[in-house]
Amino acid sequence: MRSLLRSLILSLVGLVITLTPATSSFAQRTSDPDSLSKNSFYGDQEERVVPKGSNVHGLSHGLSIAAFSAGGAKEKALEDFIKEQKVAGFLLLQDGKIRLERYALGHSESGLWSSLSVAKSVTSTLVGAAIKDGYIKSLDDYIPEYIPDLKGSAYDSVTIRHLLTMTTGVRWNENYTDPNADIARFDTDPIEQGMNATVSYMRRLPAEAKPGKKWQYSTGETHLLGVLVSSATHQTLSHYLSSKIWIPYGMEQTATWRLDRTGQEMAGCCLQMPLRDFARFGQFVLEDGRINGESIVPDDWFKKATQIQVPLWPGGGYGYGWWIFNSNSFEALGIHGQMIYINPSRKLVIAVNSAWPEADSNERHFAVENFVKSITEEIDNEKKTSPGK
Repeated sequence: MRSLLRSLILSLVGLVITLTPATSSFAQRTSDPDSLSKNSFYGDQEERVVPKGSNVHGLSHGLSIAAFSAGGAKEKALEDFIKEQKVAGFLLLQDGKIRLERYALGHSESGLWSSLSVAKSVTSTLVGAAIKDGYIKSLDDYIPEYIPDLKGSAYDSVTIRHLLTMTTGVRWNENYTDPNADIARFDTDPIEQGMNATVSYMRRLPAEAKPGKKWQYSTGETHLLGVLVSSATHQTLSHYLSSKIWIPYGMEQTATWRLDRTGQEMAGCCLQMPLRDFARFGQFVLEDGRINGESIVPDDWFKKATQIQVPLWPGGGYGYGWWIFNSNSFEALGIHGQMIYINPSRKLVIAVNSAWPEADSNERHFAVENFVKSITEEIDNEKKTSPGK
């Protein structure tokens, strides 16, 4: 994302790091920044459903966090955070139980909200599932083995691992202020006859570095991962997500996934679901991808996926579609303030739906980090005052 150089990090390390000016999906197309719902981003683009099953993974209520409850010391801080940061939904799970849940801006428990680039972390998880299922042999397989139309392109020597870590070395411009950037042209350039829209665009891009030598944020390449998973599994991405996670884990609602111009899920963004299912996905990851005692991904998948694969600043970087800012937590992030924060040591998941008027903002990231820090402080204080809890 464009400004994942959070002021919090900068204040700690005293450095100014400039990453690619990128955000995490297509440009915002809405005139109402306080209502960035599932229908606000991409006009009339078609969607495919991700069916839910008959059983729901229940989320019971745990004890409220006293400081953020009515009359608590941080009640006003919570209200100010929601208002100032355009938060539409905020849900905190600890030990799988709801300890804080709030809605605003017309959002509700049943409303769907666009994941934007949070979907990248979902797509990377499906890569792990496809390896466990035997559809993909290795992360070191070359991309054209699964997408033959990329033969002869800059992706000839690119592996699945390079796609997951955004280190392909293929040129990509994700600057939303540039109408000629790839992120804009991707959705408008002519499609080669008989070819998938993503593949048609990506195969024309030149290499600018050897694979593995340069990190470049590219939504197009996670879209390409989606094509690869669909090709390997011979299933739509929506069906595979439904059969591997949505139905067996017990998501509460049917989700939707927006499609490109040739009917392929836009794997780098645009998965619509309710806030509680954002949180359930976080809980699923916290539980190491286990359903009924068995992981749907290789045993070490999330250990590797949520560790720094590409160092981008001291103590932080990028994994397999996940952002790592410290040794205690990792995050799935999307523009306009979408987040799934996972803190394994505290058994904590925080899901946030927001409607930032900006695609990205250092100031807003700093505010979110500070608020999350205040939550973890209160949770730690509970342990101090109740040692046996």
